[in-house]
Amino acid sequence: MRIGGLQKLTLLDYPGKVACTVFLIGCNLRCPYCHNPGLVLPERMDGQEIPTDEIFGFLEQRRGKLDGVCITGGEPTLWQELPEFISDIRSLGYAVKLDTNGTNPDMLKELLSDGLLDYVAMDIKNGPSRYAITCGGEDVIDSVRESAALLFNGTAEYEFRTTVCKPLHTEKEMGEIGRMLRGAKRYFIQPFADSGDLVVGDVQAHTREELVRLRQAVLPYIPNTELRGI
Repeated sequence: MRIGGLQKLTLLDYPGKVACTVFLIGCNLRCPYCHNPGLVLPERMDGQEIPTDEIFGFLEQRRGKLDGVCITGGEPTLWQELPEFISDIRSLGYAVKLDTNGTNPDMLKELLSDGLLDYVAMDIKNGPSRYAITCGGEDVIDSVRESAALLFNGTAEYEFRTTVCKPLHTEKEMGEIGRMLRGAKRYFIQPFADSGDLVVGDVQAHTREELVRLRQAVLPYIPNTELRGI
């Protein structure tokens, strides 16, 4: 497993907990608005990796001060070592939150069935009609639906979230997302933020007024829909 970063303290990434965030390298998607190309394109991280032993040394030192560990990427579920990694984290007394794009339902099912996850944040890239174009041409919507069903039917806390940008996300696509996730516990719409180092493509952020309209398109299907990061 390749680890590309460690944020030693976050009060935002894990709802209700003081946590740290571990960033795993590698992703199977190529979303044009991605602001973490170093994690998506592994060759950019050569020589910058953090040894696993260093992560666990940090976690040992922070026992009793941190409540949880967020595991993000990239796409963490690409790594076959992930269950063992999470199990070792939990053995230190930490709650674990996983960020995932939902394209590996088999791994997600294993993690949930083994009780390794306390919270899952699943990225929904777009409505089904534009899913492939939004994530770089990959036809992954069936896997995403399967992963969403696992969260609906499981016991771990979860949220769905979408990072939106123009021209990929309109009220039409947001309505599609709402219908696909009808009845979800919580759904967040996050505005695209230009890091200056995007993976590919020319995209722009929505105005606040446009974001409000996107939220309104989802509300009939997911009443607990909120704007985040505006």
